[in-house]
Parts: sequence; C-alpha cells; structure tokens
Amino acid sequence: MADYYTPTVLQQSIPDADMTPLERLLLTHIFDAERDGDGWYFFSEQGPADMLYVERAALEAALAASQSTGKSAANTFVKVHLPEPQCGDPLPSHLDLDLNTTSWEFIMQDIVKRSPTLDYVSAVSSFTCSRMRPDGFGGAVVLISANEIMGKSTSDLLEEFIEQVAP
Repeated sequence: MADYYTPTVLQQSIPDADMTPLERLLLTHIFDAERDGDGWYFFSEQGPADMLYVERAALEAALAASQSTGKSAANTFVKVHLPEPQCGDPLPSHLDLDLNTTSWEFIMQDIVKRSPTLDYVSAVSSFTCSRMRPDGFGGAVVLISANEIMGKSTSDLLEEFIEQVAP
C-alpha cells in the first residue's frame, strides 16, 4: 500500500498581532508552527491536518477572546462545532473538529484582510508518495489575498502546456 504526503510551507511568516487567539489556536493544530521573530512560521511535513483534536476549554476561551473581530471563518466554524449542554450531561473535555466544511485558506484570508503588513500569503506543497506511482508526485501553489484564493497544481500546468503544443 502506498502512503501519500503533502508537505506544505507558508512562505510568509504571519505576524502574531495579525491573528486572533482563535485563528492562532486553529492554525497551530492544522500546521506545525515555529516562532519567527514577532510572527509564526507555519509548515507541515505530511500535509495540513483536516481533523483537529482540541481542548474544549481552550477553544471556548480563544473564541471568546476573538469576538471583537466580528464575523470570521474561524469564529463561524467553531460556533457551529461547539456542543451544547444536553440535560445536565457533562461536555467533553476535547473536541474533534472536522475541517471538511471549511479550509485553512479561508482562515488565512481573514488574516490577510485585516493585516496592515500582508498583501498576500503563499503556500507551496509537494505531492509525494512512498512508492513510485504515477499519481503520487507533483505539487501545488496557493496564493491567498484579501479578495481571492488562487491555486494551481503541477497537473494543471501540464494540461496548459499540452494544450499549447497540441495540433
């Protein structure tokens, strides 16, 4: 069986001051993160996580501390996934958050919209595989601005090149 990986790096460090506490909490669960001066460098050796396991109390505190930003992808996502108390039953101490209903790109776009220093954020990913399979290699780039999220894979570029040389 082949294992597929998507190592990814965000090429710009994200200023700590540009993120809400909730965005920082979510992004540090989606990516690996390292401090870079006054910001954070986000990366993932295997690929951005799409299932997060987060302490409920930390999530609720980060959400409460992030309300002043108004509507955001992170706030909306978490509000939908926070459990409501049911007939006195205790709430779980940790939550599984499934990012299949949103993506980290929308969280990052909100950061770019508010940032006084970032015009865009770019992410570069490689597609690798533990076996030499034709569908297991390539890459992609994503550019996130305040108004757009654009991306292309190496497959997209190859199709464009083929169209250019086709008779």
